[in-house]
Amino acid sequence: MPGSDLYYDPYDVTIDVDPYPTYKRLRDESPLYYNERYGFWGLSRFADVETALRDVKRLSSAKGDILEVVKADPVMPPGVFINEDPPLHTVHRALVSRAFTPKKIKALEEKVRAFCAACLDPLLGSSRFDFVLDLGAEMPMRVIGMLVGIPDADQPSVRAHAQRNLRNKPGEPLPVKKDRYFDGNLFAEYVQWREKNPSDDLVTELLNVEFEDVSGTIRRLTKDEVLIFLAVIAGAGVETTGRLFGWMGKVLAEYPDQRREIAKERSLVSNAIEELLRYEPPGPHVARFAVESVRYHGQMIPAGSALLLMLASANRDERRFDDPDRYDLHRDIGQHLTFGYGAHYCLGAALARLEACIALEEVLNRFPEWEIDLENARRAPTSTVRGWDSMPAIIG
Repeated sequence: MPGSDLYYDPYDVTIDVDPYPTYKRLRDESPLYYNERYGFWGLSRFADVETALRDVKRLSSAKGDILEVVKADPVMPPGVFINEDPPLHTVHRALVSRAFTPKKIKALEEKVRAFCAACLDPLLGSSRFDFVLDLGAEMPMRVIGMLVGIPDADQPSVRAHAQRNLRNKPGEPLPVKKDRYFDGNLFAEYVQWREKNPSDDLVTELLNVEFEDVSGTIRRLTKDEVLIFLAVIAGAGVETTGRLFGWMGKVLAEYPDQRREIAKERSLVSNAIEELLRYEPPGPHVARFAVESVRYHGQMIPAGSALLLMLASANRDERRFDDPDRYDLHRDIGQHLTFGYGAHYCLGAALARLEACIALEEVLNRFPEWEIDLENARRAPTSTVRGWDSMPAIIG
């Protein structure tokens, strides 16, 4: 069998340091891969991953979108819209998307920039700056708080909860609670208070909106549904966006000529972030559950199987991108798969882009030159989100 010595699993810390050579071998030698140890299938080519993301009929999200969750098949409370299939997903997504309209995201721009400045200004004159600890660890949660109305005092506990849910021991799968996978009680007191003190925030809107559910009934959301929605929104982008900041520091230190070009010409910022998302996606893969048998590359993935869709591999597929292992801020990227594709395309994609673009602009305004102290950088212990807990830069 071709590639008989080829091995990949998302928990192998040695592979995870630099998974791209392994991804290339998977794409070339075993585009449909089966891992016997953990019992999952994997797709690594761009065209295959894109097709699988669109296939909501045969490849379900209802058992989770993380491999360990799909394998554990926990009790999933209603309202975890990222883990639902159409038509239920369509109904719930439409309600939650009220938080992510272009108008609402645009209205956040000045607040996000002000928060960035508040993080970075005290560091002027320093010799060091940490892309994660000084910015990435705080900013995504603050921005979600601005969008949803989460009080500042509650944000550290929400961030800690999001991190706990996605962290595993190195080399081991994520532990999954089968009885209660998603806890919606984080915001119970706040929602109760908002019921009596309505405002113009998302919580008030969700408590009062009337909609047609899948049974055709016109109704309002239950309080439990509102709580689950908020927990999903608050947790979904915190870890991934925070990790993107670490990659920003590392990659642009490795390509200093391109960083200097961005510093001189700020119209390049948007494409620089888009290329960063392609080049080092913080969420390297998502999982699906095969509700029907599905064929790829002449092999049948049996119904009941877990399937890993390797987004990070797809983003480096030579069949789609020229010289994909090079960061190129002038690349005509077209479509990458970092935010998914189709029905489950990331609702917060525009928000993540806004945060990253503003962060890069504000860092360059103050620290146009930096080198990374990689010896003291710290990797994040998680297989579901790939990145760093600390990315220190020398700026003096």
